[in-house]
Amino acid sequence: MNQQSIYPIILCGGSGTRLWPLSRKAYPKQFAQLMDDTSLFQRAANLAKGDGFAPPLVVTGDPFRFIVLEQLEAIRQRASAVIIEPEGRNTAPAVLAAALVLQQQAPDALMLVLPSDHLIPDTLAFQATALAAAGRAAQGDLVTFGIEPTRAESGYGYLELTDAGARAATDPQSLVRFVEKPDAARATEMLASGKYLWNAGIFLFSVQAIIDAYRTHAPDLLRAVNQAVETGTADLGFTRLGEEAWGQAQSISIDYAIMEKATNLAVMPFSAGWSDLGDWKSVWQESRPDAAGNICSRNATAIDCQTSLLRSESDGLEVVGIGLEEMIVVATPDAVLVAPKSASQRVGEAVASLKARGVRQGEAMPRDRRPWGWFESLAVGDGFQVKRIVVNPGQALSLQSHNHRAEHWIVVAGTAEVTIGEDFRKLVTANESVYVSLGAIHRLENSGTIPVEMIEVQTGAYLGEDDIIRYEDRYARR
Repeated sequence: MNQQSIYPIILCGGSGTRLWPLSRKAYPKQFAQLMDDTSLFQRAANLAKGDGFAPPLVVTGDPFRFIVLEQLEAIRQRASAVIIEPEGRNTAPAVLAAALVLQQQAPDALMLVLPSDHLIPDTLAFQATALAAAGRAAQGDLVTFGIEPTRAESGYGYLELTDAGARAATDPQSLVRFVEKPDAARATEMLASGKYLWNAGIFLFSVQAIIDAYRTHAPDLLRAVNQAVETGTADLGFTRLGEEAWGQAQSISIDYAIMEKATNLAVMPFSAGWSDLGDWKSVWQESRPDAAGNICSRNATAIDCQTSLLRSESDGLEVVGIGLEEMIVVATPDAVLVAPKSASQRVGEAVASLKARGVRQGEAMPRDRRPWGWFESLAVGDGFQVKRIVVNPGQALSLQSHNHRAEHWIVVAGTAEVTIGEDFRKLVTANESVYVSLGAIHRLENSGTIPVEMIEVQTGAYLGEDDIIRYEDRYARR
């Protein structure tokens, strides 16, 4: 790997509420399979790999650290580092933290900052564009990527070029200024002028150049983030930033903190296709509709519908639309969204309303993911709950006990190694069961090569997830 290798920096902390109910705080859109069987995060990781590119450095939150590793492993990739933010502070602190960590590993490297939730279909074209911009970045310029606009979009920021001809250039160009999101009329004028590109939030610069930019334009932020890195700790291979110092860092975007103030800027035009997939209308736009303009998932049927999206996320739930036009219908096992495409941007309002009412579906998913696998609730009643639990090969639940509930475990697939108290240790196979009494210290491990699937029946006065006392946990959960 040469000294000027490009390190992808994948920012992975957004919530994507406008793609509810598929995207929620517990499992945001970057991890969801929106377009095919590959998540947007996995697409971002595949976007910059191969010759000239190092393994990615990921910046994410604590709830997603094992999801990041799991999804990278699924595409046979590894991370050069995974940085854990104590809380989301926007893109400027996140990029700076990545630069300071990377400075310790590869001080002469270039950083390619990538959002984890955007769609760029043509991977080879993007890689060629990134490599074409590397020379300018190596010289100390801050290169931002500008997207060829396809419509008068008022939901994006813009980059102004010196002239219309620069929009088709194959190397970095001079940047006049960043332009905030315009109204519809101004967006139409900008598109007609040919001098503007969409601001995609994708950047390329050297480690030293961006740290110098923070030193010049955001010294307070540099002090706070540098202290967060210095007081950070290693945790199971993750880099956990210092919580107190990180809390002192201003929550601000890199556009506001650095790019709108710096003078060593350049823009790299990119015209091979891009979308931020910011709402369901954009998902419809980036999909392949049938002759009537409809997008239907495997478990959805459109009868006499036009230019609509019908989607079911459950094999046991069929969605049928009749006579719909310009509509969005998305169904998950626990929620259904119905809205005209023109109102796609308002889905975030619905999420805010659900959260204000304390409705679980506002943030939580029906399938609750854990470092060892996942579980879902099948039935809940007075004093009981039935769960389906899947433990992946080589993984284990924590050594734990409960103050308020007993549990019955029925294994339906795989072989589980169950420990209860000091004396009971048994391999439990399909069609066998065990009983965990209230207060008993217990653990389940999967040492096999296939997932363990079981049905858990909980009984007790209180069945909340916070009724867990952990004694040992290989995932260092708090």
